[in-house]
Amino acid sequence: MPLSRLAALHGVATSFSPSPGRTVAASDAAVVAVLAALGVAAGTPDAIRTALTARETELRERLLPPTLVCWSGAPTAAGIDHGPEARESAPGADENERAPDEDGRAPGENPPAPHEDRPEAGESPPACGGDAPAPGGSPSVARATAAGGSAGAAPAQGAPDPAAPPGFPGDSSLDSALAALPAGTRLRIRTEQGETRASAEQLPLGVHELEATAPDGRTARAHLVVAPTRLPAAPGRTYGLLVQVYSLLSRRSWGMGDLGDLAELTAWAGRALGAGFVQVNPMHAAVPGAPTDPSPYRPSSRRYPDPVYLRVEDVPEFAYADERDRDRVRTLLERAERLRESVLNKGALIDRDAVWELKREALELVRDVPLGPGRRAAYCDFLAEEGEALEDHATWCALAEVYGSDWQKWPAGLRDPRSAETARARGELMDRVDFHSRLAWLTDAQLATAQRSARDAGMGVGLVHDLAVGVHPGGADAWAQQEYFAAGMSVGAPPDAFSVQGQDWGLPPWRPDRLAESGYAPYRRLLRALFRYAGALRIDHVMGLFRLWWIPQGRPATEGTYVRYDAEAMLAILALEAYRAGALVIGEDLGTVEPGVREKLHEHGVLGTSVLWFERDWDGTGLPLPPESWRADCLATATTHDLPPTASRLTGDHVELRDRLGLLTRPVEEERAEAAADVGEWLALLARLGLLQGTAGGQSEDSEEAQIQGLHRFLLRTPARMIGVWLPDTVGDRRPQNLPGTWDQYPNWRLPVADAEGRPVTLEELAASPRLHALIDVLRAGRAVGPGDGCGPDVLDSGPDSGGASPRTAPPGARPD
Repeated sequence: MPLSRLAALHGVATSFSPSPGRTVAASDAAVVAVLAALGVAAGTPDAIRTALTARETELRERLLPPTLVCWSGAPTAAGIDHGPEARESAPGADENERAPDEDGRAPGENPPAPHEDRPEAGESPPACGGDAPAPGGSPSVARATAAGGSAGAAPAQGAPDPAAPPGFPGDSSLDSALAALPAGTRLRIRTEQGETRASAEQLPLGVHELEATAPDGRTARAHLVVAPTRLPAAPGRTYGLLVQVYSLLSRRSWGMGDLGDLAELTAWAGRALGAGFVQVNPMHAAVPGAPTDPSPYRPSSRRYPDPVYLRVEDVPEFAYADERDRDRVRTLLERAERLRESVLNKGALIDRDAVWELKREALELVRDVPLGPGRRAAYCDFLAEEGEALEDHATWCALAEVYGSDWQKWPAGLRDPRSAETARARGELMDRVDFHSRLAWLTDAQLATAQRSARDAGMGVGLVHDLAVGVHPGGADAWAQQEYFAAGMSVGAPPDAFSVQGQDWGLPPWRPDRLAESGYAPYRRLLRALFRYAGALRIDHVMGLFRLWWIPQGRPATEGTYVRYDAEAMLAILALEAYRAGALVIGEDLGTVEPGVREKLHEHGVLGTSVLWFERDWDGTGLPLPPESWRADCLATATTHDLPPTASRLTGDHVELRDRLGLLTRPVEEERAEAAADVGEWLALLARLGLLQGTAGGQSEDSEEAQIQGLHRFLLRTPARMIGVWLPDTVGDRRPQNLPGTWDQYPNWRLPVADAEGRPVTLEELAASPRLHALIDVLRAGRAVGPGDGCGPDVLDSGPDSGGASPRTAPPGARPD
C-alpha cells in the first residue's frame, strides 16, 4: 500500500502492538496528519504517489544521510571527580564553543581517573573507524551506523533491533555507506579538534563534519558522531536518596525546599549516612503564571533551571541589599517565615506562586546591587558561554511578563524568535532580559554548589538530575526551537491494558528529520547543560530515544501512531556527552517496553530502573522475582514519586485514597483483596529469606517499619548496582507526591515530606530521626555482606568514611508507562 510504504520511509508506523501477539492498525487519518507534521503531503492518492516518488528518489540519489554514527570500542568508567567547572562546552555544538585541550579532551574535561580505561595525557583519544574502506571499496567490520534514516548496530542476540525496523531508510553501517559511494569519491573530514583528514580511519571522539565529492561533481555533507561504545559505568555498588526538592523544607526555606536545602542534604547524607548520591526531580524552568503548573515534568525549558529554587540569602549581593533597604528586606524575611510556617505547622500546601512572588521581589532588590569586578566578569563569561540560547530564554521570559506565558497567543510578529519585531521588543525590554539572564546565572551557580557539596562530602556520584520527556508547547524551548518541534502534535502513550483511552502528555515532540539535519545540535546542547552539575542523569521514559507516540492535535490519544527516532544517533550523542562529563545514565524503562529496547540500552551501558513491586516472574509463575534473578545494571528501589509510598502500600492506604477520590474502576473490596495478596506474597518471600527481623526499637517483624526495612534488605540481596531510598519512606510518609490520573482531586507535587501521621518533617528533624537512621543502618549493614551471602557483586560501599573505594549512583523515580 503506497501510504504504508511512504510512512515507513519517514519512520512513521502504521500499526502498533498493545500486548504480545496483538497488532492494532493506526488510522489512515493519524498517519496522514503525522506525515504532514513532518512536511510530507499525503492527503490524497495523488499526493501520496508524488511524495513516495520524491522520497524514493531522494534516498536513491543522496550520497550520504545527514548524520552518521561511528562507535569507538573504548571502555569507560564513571566515578571521576567531575565538578561543574570540568564540563564546559565541547567544540562543535554552537558558535560559543571552544577548541579542545591538547590531549584531545573537550574543554574543561577532567583528566581520566586512575581506574578509567581512557588514554593517558598526550595520547590520542579512543578512535573510530579501524580500517575504513575507501569509497567504492568493500565494507569492513567497524561498528558504525548511518543516522537520519536508519540506525542499527547488531541487536542483542535473540531480540529484534528496535533501532532499525523494516522499511526504515538508510544503511546501517558507515563502512557500507562509504563503500556505496562512487569509485573515486573524495572525502574531507574536519574534526572537532580542528584537523582535516582525507579518510575516516582512526577518528577521535566527537561530532565531526564529513564532506564527500563524487567524480561527477555531486557533493554531500554529513555530521559524523564518533562515540564510545558504552557509557561510563559505576565502578561499584552504592545507595542513595530520592527526593523531590520542593518537598523538603528546612528552617531556612521560604515555603518550599530550595537549592540551599539541597546542598545541606547532600552534605549531611554523604558525611553522616554514607550515601553516594541524591536523585532529584527535574529542576527545569517552569512555565510562569498563576496558578503555575506544579508538575516538574511539563516545563517551559529543559535547558535552564527554575529560579524558584534559589536560596535568596545565598546570593552574595543579598547581604548588601540589606544595607540599602533594611525595612523592605526585613519585611520580606518576615513574610518568608510566615509562608514557611504555614506549610510546616498549619497544614498549608506548597504554593509555588506565593514563593516565587516573594523571591522575585527579593531578587529585584538584589539585582539593584552592583556586581563586584570578579562577579561581573563571571556573569559576562556566563552570558558569552550560553550565547543565543540564553538570550532566547531570557527574551521569552521578558515577553511572557507582558503578553502571557503562551507564545502561540502573542502578537504574530513576536511568535518568531528571529523576527525584526522580536529584536525590537528585546531591545525595549533589555532590562527584563538582563534580569532573567541573571536569574539563570544565579541558579546555575547554586546548582553547581550543591553538586560540589555532594562531592566534598565524599559522594562518588553526587546529584542525579532528571530529564523530562518534553516541554510545554507554549514555553520558552518550544518558542526558541520551533524548527525542531512537530507543529500540531503531542506526545503520549497508546491504549493498553492499563489505560484503555491511552495518554496525552501535552508535550510537543522533536522532529527526527530536523534533529538529524542539525547533527542533533539541540539535543547535544541540552545534555551538555544538564551534565554540567550532574554526576548522573536519569532519563524519563527512556524508550523515547527509540520512538514516541504522536497524537494529532484535537484527537484522542487512541488516534495516534508511533514515530521512529534514530536510537543509534540519540544513544551515541548521549554516550559522548556522558563520557565527557564522567557521568552515569539511568533510563526509566518501566511499563510496556518495545522488544529489543532494554537489550540495546544494556549494550550501550544505560542502566535500567527496577521497582520492587513490578519485579515478578511474568513469563512463568507470576510470583515475586527472587533477588538472584534481578538484573544487575539497574537502579533498584521500593517506590517512586508516581507510586504509593511503601508504608501506604503495606497498609493498604493507597487503595483507600483512590476509593475516596472515586478513581477505582472495580469494587473496593476487590481492590483491597488484590493489594493485600500482592503485599502478602512479597512479605512471604521476605520471611522465607529471613529478612523480617523486627526493628532496633523493639517493634515486631509485623510492624510496617520493620517490613520497610525488610524490603530494603531484599534490595540489597539483588545484584542491582544501585539502591535508591525514597526519602519519605525513611519517616513513614503515606502520601504520594503524585497520583496519576488526578488533577484537582489531589494536591500533586505540592506536599511536604511528612511522618506517618502526616505531620511535615523538616530537614533538621530528618537528620535527628531514629526511624531514618534505623533504615540507613540496614543499608550500611550491606557493606559487610559479601557476594556469597547474596549481596550481589562486591560489597555495598558508600560515603567518605566507608573504608572502601566503590562509589555510588542514581535511582529512578519516574512514572510507569
